[in-house]
Amino acid sequence: MNYEKFCSEILAADPKIRFATVYDEWAVRVAGGMREGIENLLSDHAEKELVNLSIMDWKARKDMSKWLGMTKYTLGEYDKVKRFSFYLGDDHLLLVSAEKDSDTNVVVDEVIKIYYKNQD
Repeated sequence: MNYEKFCSEILAADPKIRFATVYDEWAVRVAGGMREGIENLLSDHAEKELVNLSIMDWKARKDMSKWLGMTKYTLGEYDKVKRFSFYLGDDHLLLVSAEKDSDTNVVVDEVIKIYYKNQD
């Protein structure tokens, strides 16, 4: 999959999406980033910490999949933003943040639709 194209399409799908980035299992950024013109609410250090926590959560959820099945996504709703983690198989994690007033179902549906459209 072309992850840069994938992240660009996610940002283009909804103006309320602030950030779309794919990471590998070692928390290395593979593609994507912040929407142009949007200020990051996190310092570089805080962002790295959040990514590392998301990776640890992803790995823990993989361990539970034998009982519950694979996790599709998780959502954290904060005072300022919504933060989604989408599990792209065993190797990649997509993190998406959106404005607080974004429609959760629209964001999830759009990301999943774009993901399947971009499958090789």
